[in-house]
Amino acid sequence: MKRFLAGLALVWFAGFVWFAVALPGPIAEGASEAVIVPTGAAGRIERGLEVLETGQAKKMLVTGVDPDVKPGEFAAQFEVQMETMTCCVDLGFKAVDTRGNATETAEWIRRNRVKSIRLVTTDWHMRRAAYELRRTIPSTTTVEEDAVPSEPSLRILFLEYHKLIASRTSSIWRG
Repeated sequence: MKRFLAGLALVWFAGFVWFAVALPGPIAEGASEAVIVPTGAAGRIERGLEVLETGQAKKMLVTGVDPDVKPGEFAAQFEVQMETMTCCVDLGFKAVDTRGNATETAEWIRRNRVKSIRLVTTDWHMRRAAYELRRTIPSTTTVEEDAVPSEPSLRILFLEYHKLIASRTSSIWRG
């Protein structure tokens, strides 16, 4: 039993080191039909808007927006032209967590018949967000991962690593 527990601790530690050291990075260029941005850490929405403004995507969904935020307020805060808001930016108000972001995104993908997306989220959040998203969207939809670089604290890395383990473990039990 001691060897088993020692082995388990070693696997956990090695996994955490990998998780913390090998954070996903941004992608330079590439076109997709839409860019998906879960709200949260700084830089996500700005990166999504950059992708939209450079023509690398035609539409953008910001998922997990506070229900009190109005499109005009969002446009003013992020300096988005109202024409761009009207044609190209959708705000999703249903999600409150990463799994909810995936569900809200899957519904939006189906409604808009999107076949390729670029997921923009923080580097430490990318693995879990992409995992939840791929479990929820149609398998015919391609996902490009565009991580926003950050300087996460050890606390954030520790919490996110355990959330990733919990997410993957719960999907095994659910089938």
